[in-house]
Amino acid sequence: MVQRLQAIIRIVIVLVAVTALAGCGEDLGVDQHGRKVAAERLDGQWLVINYWAEWCGPCRSEIPELNALAPELEKQSIGVFGVNFDGLQGEELTRAAQALGIEFTVLAKDPAERYELPPSDALPVTYIVDDNGKVRERLLGEQTAEGLKARLHALRQEG
Repeated sequence: MVQRLQAIIRIVIVLVAVTALAGCGEDLGVDQHGRKVAAERLDGQWLVINYWAEWCGPCRSEIPELNALAPELEKQSIGVFGVNFDGLQGEELTRAAQALGIEFTVLAKDPAERYELPPSDALPVTYIVDDNGKVRERLLGEQTAEGLKARLHALRQEG
């Protein structure tokens, strides 16, 4: 009887551990290259999340600014991520990102629910999310690298 109880307890412990670890492996889908994007890659850092579409003229103008900004911000533990407004996936997402010359990471899975991003009917729209996962700014329209750096600096100073 004692051995059976011990076996049941071990099984319960294993099930609890497996369930707990399952949450640790959460991912945000794949990027435009088909590579898995782990949630840990975004957690605990400031984020610039930009929504774009191929048919959006201002988006096309803004992308070179974001391309230049991404490696600079990465050194400050700030991630720049794109999301296709039309929800393109797989090869369509890859082609669209290549056509626009996007060099920063494009998320196939929209993080709107995760970060409680308010919906937008206009493009481009850029959200700044702090290191606690809270939306700090919603910027509508074309952004520049300098403008985004200034907003990030101001928001980070506010705490």
